[in-house]
Amino acid sequence: MKILVTGGAGFIGSNFVRLVESEKPDWQVVVIDKLTYAGRRENLENTRAQFVEGDICDPIIVAQAMEGCDMVFNFAAESHVDRSLMGDPNLAGAFVQTDVYGVYVLCEAAKRAQVQRFIQVSTDEVYGDVHDGYSVESDPLEPRSPYAASKAGGELIARSYGISHGLPVITTRGSNTFGPYQFPEKLIPLMATNAIDDGALPIYGDGLQRRDWIYALDHALGILIAGEKGNPGEAYNVGGGNERFNKDVVFDILRLLGKPDSLIRHVEDRAGHDRRYALNFDKIKALGYAPRFDFESALEATVRWYQERQDWWRPIRDGEDYRDYYNRQYSARLAGS
Repeated sequence: MKILVTGGAGFIGSNFVRLVESEKPDWQVVVIDKLTYAGRRENLENTRAQFVEGDICDPIIVAQAMEGCDMVFNFAAESHVDRSLMGDPNLAGAFVQTDVYGVYVLCEAAKRAQVQRFIQVSTDEVYGDVHDGYSVESDPLEPRSPYAASKAGGELIARSYGISHGLPVITTRGSNTFGPYQFPEKLIPLMATNAIDDGALPIYGDGLQRRDWIYALDHALGILIAGEKGNPGEAYNVGGGNERFNKDVVFDILRLLGKPDSLIRHVEDRAGHDRRYALNFDKIKALGYAPRFDFESALEATVRWYQERQDWWRPIRDGEDYRDYYNRQYSARLAGS
């Protein structure tokens, strides 16, 4: 089996590559990644994957990388909600370009290559705010941020290729993912790295937003199972069953690091911040999926990784792009808190 993993130098993609190499040692893995700010070659350290640097919006590079591949797993995406809301047309346009047009380019190439499976990796955010109950795969898509809307658009492009061209498309929608190699702008690595440096921990609003958390290797496992055993034309929720308030996750991080709660700063909430996501993932359980990691031990392992791998994240945080993003996103909020 030869597979193409797009965005494989990113957070979830690189964890997926590691899982595949562990679970399917006879599979050949090809990674294509544009190496934007969140995609890093270091994320593929100690893997055997063949690496191709390129943009999924480039049909020539995509066709070359996909040659001979049996399955395509599309992780490539602009993925941070905050960046999609910053009002920068270049940033907002990148979400549409990669998450929608990029999916079109991949589907065209996959159609011509006659791949056996095309797995479109999506997010629970396409369901929008879920006040009560749990999202099931047949629920309408009601995204409330440019990021979520771009992911929903990518899903629909892939779905259309399944219907119109017979492309064997399978969609996964994962819950909030955490673990090693996650770019330090996301909640858990942001709070962990700030706390390690005794910096302020900016929590949006009251911190009572609720998320279902899933460890990166569990999310990767769900995607692999859906790719192997799922039915083309179907979507599968991949959840962790770990619903937590954001502020409680931050308290847990502080406890693990032995840092005081006084580091927490409640700041102005972001626009249209969804209060809750929650997934029903019975459908993928029926395929044999079950999370392998409990939340507490996975969070501790993640926090310890950021403690031990400061060689990985300090160059990111010290870089001009990260400092510019952090100042634009939090400086005024922290000053007003």
